[in-house]
Amino acid sequence: MKETLAELESWGADVIFGRAKGFRASMMRLAMSLLSGVYRGVVQNRLRIYRKRWRQQHHLGTLVVSVGNLTVGGTGKTPVVELLAKTLRDRGRRVAILSRGYKSRRLKEPQNWKNQDGSKFPAEKMPKLVSTGRALLLDSKYAGDEPFMLAKNLDGVAVVVDKDRVKGGRFAVGQLGADTLVLDDGLQYLSLSHGVDIVLVDRSAPFGTGALLPRGTLREPPRNLCRASYILLTKCDGTPNDALIERLRKYNRVAPIIECRHGPRYLEEVFTGERQPLEFLKDKWTAAISGIAVPEGFERSVEKLGARLEIKRHFPDHHRFSRKEIDAFLDRCIQRDMELIITTEKDAVRFPRPKGVTVPIYFLRIEVEILKGHDAWEDLITRLCHPSAPGDPVLRHRDAYAV
Repeated sequence: MKETLAELESWGADVIFGRAKGFRASMMRLAMSLLSGVYRGVVQNRLRIYRKRWRQQHHLGTLVVSVGNLTVGGTGKTPVVELLAKTLRDRGRRVAILSRGYKSRRLKEPQNWKNQDGSKFPAEKMPKLVSTGRALLLDSKYAGDEPFMLAKNLDGVAVVVDKDRVKGGRFAVGQLGADTLVLDDGLQYLSLSHGVDIVLVDRSAPFGTGALLPRGTLREPPRNLCRASYILLTKCDGTPNDALIERLRKYNRVAPIIECRHGPRYLEEVFTGERQPLEFLKDKWTAAISGIAVPEGFERSVEKLGARLEIKRHFPDHHRFSRKEIDAFLDRCIQRDMELIITTEKDAVRFPRPKGVTVPIYFLRIEVEILKGHDAWEDLITRLCHPSAPGDPVLRHRDAYAV
């Protein structure tokens, strides 16, 4: 059943991106296009409901910073969330990251937590606490890929998972003492009021496939970029982005645009933690395995580092690898005399240990570097760390639900 669902999900992605051919794929694309029109109406009406105050937002009395995008996956959001949370932590803020924990498993019973007076915290109000900032409490199965990865990499930053992020935010503020909430993938989460919306735009595919879900990868029409307080242009390579910036300005004339690069930093062995410099990949016969939204970008990075990438194995985004799948892939690599296997950091947290690791398995550590817009980034951090100016949009409710 699991394999059938994975195959169906993979075929659906091939249909959306145009890789699937034939009559059946064409009919599916036609049906998806019709559904996209319905989806557009639902999205815009939902925004109108909040703009008209027919449905109220929750205000938790603290800073809420949303990091999100207009498209499904592939913009490099997790490294940006990590950089933002780390920077705010280093500037003295008590940061908690709120995530929905996409594809994480439900706990059999809530975690135990005690109030300051020693009484038990109500189970029905308890979110999944991945990390208190001092201790890692859940694995990737129950936390989700990105929350676990963030908790593992960020000492001093709490990570809370719940589909109801108002509930998660209340816990973070009331029980963990957080004064800054970073809403991971929060642009479309309107139940919680945002002080600042940071919207990521992938330079290589700024509006995904150009069509709305389910036909394409857009969650919202491009004009909804007007809701961004700051725009981060991700995966830049140092070449000019003037034409793209001019295009973005049609939808948002005022938000500062920050250009950044998602660059590889080092390799780390998945099971031993041994690190190697990037030069270690040069001329190595390499196999890549991944379960991410856009594996092509990851594979191009590996090839640019000089690896001889001979085998590529793709799984659906957030796929939880079975030991059988990893053992089969490892056997294939042994037969082809591969020198190493490489994956992403997000995939590495879902890797079961194979029966025998005869080919070393590394993940590629990616970090964000600001290329242009340093002043805008510093302005953002300063505003978040010192939100005292009267009328600062960090502190006031924002009526930014344009339709």
